[in-house]
Amino acid sequence: MQEQRRKAAACAAFIRRRIKKTPEIGVLTGTGLGDAAAALAQEANFPYDLLPHFPVSTVQSHAGRLLFGEMAGKPTAVLQGRIHLYEGYGPKEVTFPVRVLQELGVGTLLVTNAAGGINPGFTPGQIMLLADHLNLTGENPLAGANEDQWGPRFPDMSAAYDPALARLAEAAAALRGLRLQKGVYAGLKGPSLETPAEVRFLRSAGADAVGFSTVQEVIAAVHGGIRVLGLSIITNVHDPDNPEPASVEEIIEVAAAAAKDLSKVLAGVVEKLGEESV
Repeated sequence: MQEQRRKAAACAAFIRRRIKKTPEIGVLTGTGLGDAAAALAQEANFPYDLLPHFPVSTVQSHAGRLLFGEMAGKPTAVLQGRIHLYEGYGPKEVTFPVRVLQELGVGTLLVTNAAGGINPGFTPGQIMLLADHLNLTGENPLAGANEDQWGPRFPDMSAAYDPALARLAEAAAALRGLRLQKGVYAGLKGPSLETPAEVRFLRSAGADAVGFSTVQEVIAAVHGGIRVLGLSIITNVHDPDNPEPASVEEIIEVAAAAAKDLSKVLAGVVEKLGEESV
């Protein structure tokens, strides 16, 4: 057994001994979105630094807690805060939380993030459904020896974001009077924000939003046979011809304000899981 899998299995075993029900669903919350899983009826709470081998988030607004309970009556785990490449972690460390969920038996992962808008038709506070992504980080969590127990050497990424889950999200949003945007997420390493030239490049490459997370975790989840839904809160919209400075504080504020709507969509998706058509 490779070292990463041994550590993930040990962490999962530690957790399993301390929770009532093993989770079927995982939720990963991004910057400013710790309250996006407000619908969770919490039964257990583990700070990341108390979990064996678990990396610790060092970023503002990332609480760094793993929560367990029920959402819409289904056993669910919530990663309240994530790990980023720009914190100095490697891709295998960034994806370690996903591997722990995989070892626990999670089959569906709902990934959220805060993202800058590239599509000029977007406005701050909107929710974007991820249709696809561009991995522009220069990193991949599958580089190196493959762990065959986790997944295939060359996982197919043609439908990394599950179409049936996307339809559930659109339906859940519509029932709550919300309209989701849809687009391609560009994942960069960060932490420096985009230059106007980079915004023009990303737009020409087909990106609708940009951020510093998500793609590593999604690759690992797909490798592990986990279905993925991705949702971004658009916190600001880039205009490369009239650039305006963006602060992390403003990004967090917009994300936090939209977390309530995001929570409603997540709960609606979880409620209908198992009823979706392929």
